[in-house]
Formats: sequence, structure tokens, C-alpha cells
Amino acid sequence: MAQLQKYKDDFVLLLESGFIAASQTDEDAALKLFRAAQILQPENSLPKVGFGYIHLLKLELNQACKKFEEVLKSDPHNEMARAMLGLSTALTVKEVDKGEKILEEALKKTKDPSIKNMASTAIEFVEKFVKKQPTPVQGQPKTQKKKKGK
Repeated sequence: MAQLQKYKDDFVLLLESGFIAASQTDEDAALKLFRAAQILQPENSLPKVGFGYIHLLKLELNQACKKFEEVLKSDPHNEMARAMLGLSTALTVKEVDKGEKILEEALKKTKDPSIKNMASTAIEFVEKFVKKQPTPVQGQPKTQKKKKGK
């Protein structure tokens, strides 16, 4: 355990590197970096946010939501987890409105400009692309027509 002490200052570096690796779709490296950060500071919830972020990027939305909810259960004021939960939920077909409400709540409560930016961008994305009606080429939902007098 004494050997770990000399790496305590590297927690943020490991965490940031994990998010970068995840964004570059290097899941193996991201997992290793988040696990290393978690070993250095097991009480810190940000490595768990990182694990949820990996699921989000892979569009494993249920797993992502579970990770973010787990973080919020132990750290209810974690603004990053709340915003990412909102995005993950909003991308889930039957939960779009619920996700949008979570994003709006995150946007109102946070003072962090990067989380504000992420939440507002996510809300805009949901409005433009997730809630969008199909184009004429994609077709409209089929409705049953009643046949008259035969």
C-alpha cells in the first residue's frame, strides 16, 4: 500500500486519460485507467462515472444509466453523473421525456460551465434528432383505414 502513496497525485491524470481513451474508443485502456484511478481513490465516484461513460459511448444505455444512478445514490450532488444520466435516458426510446427533464434539472442546478454546455447541447440534440418526426422518405406511422360498404 505504501507504493500506492507515490501515485496519489496521479489520480486526476489517470482519470482524464481514461476519458480521453474512452472518447478515442480505446475501451481496454480506458478501463485500465479508470480502475487505476479507483484503486488510488476508492471513495471517489468519478471512476464510476468513467465506467458509465464507456457504456454510453457504446450505446449500452441501460448499463450506462445503472452506473450513473449508482453514482448518484452514493453522491447525489454529482452534476456530471446527473447530466450523463439525463443524456443516456433521453437516448432510450421510451424514456426521452424523462431524460430531457433530468438534463434540464442538471442544467439549472450546476454552476460548472462545461456541464452546463454538455446539458444544453444534449437537450438541443434530443430536440433536433431524437424527437424528430420521420421524413416523407422514412414514412409515417401506418394507420388502419376503414373500408366503406363492401
